[in-house]
Amino acid sequence: MAGYIGILCSDPWLHNQFTQVELRTLKSQYHTFRRESGPLTLSDLPSKMSKLKVVGENLTEEERDSFLRSNYQNMNDEVDFELFLRVYLKLHAHASSKMGSPAKNSSAFLKAATTTLLHTISESEKSSYVSHINNYLGEDKFLKQFLPIDPSTNDLFEIVKDGVLLCKLINVAVPGTIDERAINMKRLLNPWERNENHTLCLNSAKAIGCTVVNIGTQDFIEGRRHLVVGLIAQIIKIQLLADLNLKKTPQLVELVDSSEDAEELLSLPPEKILLRWMNFQLKKSEYKKVVSNFSSDIKDGEAYAHLLNVLAPEHSNPRTLTVKDPLKKANLVLEHADKMGCKRYLTAKDIVEGSPNLNLAFVAHVFQHRNGLSTQTKNISFLETSPDDVQVSREERVFRFWLNSLGNTTCIDNVFEDLRDGWVLLETLDKVSPKIVNWKIANKPPIKMPFKKVENCNQAIKLGKQLKFSLVNIAGNDIVQGNKKLILAYLWQLMRCHMLQLLRNLRFHSHGKEITDADILEWANNLVKNSRGQSRMNSFKDKSLSDGIFFLELLSAVQPRVVNWSLVTKGLSDEEKTMNASYIISIARKLGCSIFLLPEDITEVNQKMILTLTASIMYWCLNQPLEDKSSSSSDSENGSQSETMSNSTMDDAASESSLE
Repeated sequence: MAGYIGILCSDPWLHNQFTQVELRTLKSQYHTFRRESGPLTLSDLPSKMSKLKVVGENLTEEERDSFLRSNYQNMNDEVDFELFLRVYLKLHAHASSKMGSPAKNSSAFLKAATTTLLHTISESEKSSYVSHINNYLGEDKFLKQFLPIDPSTNDLFEIVKDGVLLCKLINVAVPGTIDERAINMKRLLNPWERNENHTLCLNSAKAIGCTVVNIGTQDFIEGRRHLVVGLIAQIIKIQLLADLNLKKTPQLVELVDSSEDAEELLSLPPEKILLRWMNFQLKKSEYKKVVSNFSSDIKDGEAYAHLLNVLAPEHSNPRTLTVKDPLKKANLVLEHADKMGCKRYLTAKDIVEGSPNLNLAFVAHVFQHRNGLSTQTKNISFLETSPDDVQVSREERVFRFWLNSLGNTTCIDNVFEDLRDGWVLLETLDKVSPKIVNWKIANKPPIKMPFKKVENCNQAIKLGKQLKFSLVNIAGNDIVQGNKKLILAYLWQLMRCHMLQLLRNLRFHSHGKEITDADILEWANNLVKNSRGQSRMNSFKDKSLSDGIFFLELLSAVQPRVVNWSLVTKGLSDEEKTMNASYIISIARKLGCSIFLLPEDITEVNQKMILTLTASIMYWCLNQPLEDKSSSSSDSENGSQSETMSNSTMDDAASESSLE
């Protein structure tokens, strides 16, 4: 039998019907059924499958039993895992046909019992993203042997299978995210090296703000098209919206009339700022409607016609405003954009059909190319940031990306604004300590009454004290009011508690013993010492850590092949320290550590971030099977030839969805 990422499934077609997470979840449920009743037969499934989504919710037990009896001759046949999967697929398809449309909650799985994808991709989107990749990576020394990609083919999904393209695309979106010394770049990679590249990609994608819940390395190695396109879309979106903030583009202050409005603008997500900019420019024209989205509001092309006339009147065509046919108007709009030198990102058909991703990309590119704002920045005091403000901004970023990585129902764009109703805090507390939240007294968004928000935040404070957080002089109303200092203090303790809880729950550790900061410190020092390392960490604020040598020795101790010492500097100058710090972060993510810190957090020895880095490495190390640890020291520099399980990250427990 062939092994697929730790899941026994010898039939490649059958394995390809599910995502990696779905297979893990179904296998867990299968073993639960086996533990409950011993050997599992077909006759047991109608009752037991009531616990599964779609099948349990849309078919009665009698319907499931009748369907199985009509499809299988002997109901006493024993059910192995592959037969279990086949039965689920057939019942899922039966439930869908019974409902006359995709069954309720059918998004839980990708395919029914045919090879037809339930998740399709937009060919226009794929072509647009391929063109973007060709434009920004076409001259890359390594990738030029594979580029340009033909947008009309599926070559993209073959090229991403080694992980290099995705890693480099992340660096285009947010330069410096991945140290390219950590990327395995060869013409032919073995399975181990491909897995490392995709692990590095996924952990780095999380670190720049992408949502990668329920996506595993195998999904990219197998070229699952909707997942590949989905991640690429997020990366490109982050790149295109990078300048939509007051720090990068201070001219955006022209959109506001006062400091209060400016504070509000600072808290908006980039998409909202882009809409605000678009409406600001449209007010200069005869267009009187307000554009509130990048789909239905721009389908007729009118808003685009007026926007481009405002930004580039020298290229305007009078016919654009008078023509009635939406498709013809859209073509004239794109002709105008071409004359401005703007890349299209979309076709006239995409405008008329209201493709939200492509329209957003188009408007963002227009903004980058010509925003029409004054070059004279208003002298507003809030634009001057102090060192304290920089540190607050850095910590807000870390906690925002960490919260979003947990798979909460709400995406956080600004922790000081988006945590005010307390709901995400309660969701996170429930993930950190299951069943701790009293949902009966929680108020679900949208919440209009302020006192309801205070109730949620009061419960969050109460539960924080229950988890032994230090919350002196902090009340729920402080969170509702957006008190930055107190919110950051609470989030740090919540994040630390999550890490310690994960470490405590590991089966490798001693009987669920409580973990302390001192235990993490002792573990790291002992591991480096036992592997004959020369450095030591006296505390998490030890200034000697700034050269990065200790963490390189620690990473080498947990996985000897991962550090290429020929690439390590002595860490004597600031530049050398930064190079080492960048390398540390990338190889830690390459192993499977889920971390959100920046190189300066290491070079400046940020105590909190140093603790999270050490704990993440400890979690990864202790979570490895014993046989992997014993064999790791014998791996060659080119890596093991065996297929390995997708590396766990600190938020795996939170990201896997339950079928129950």
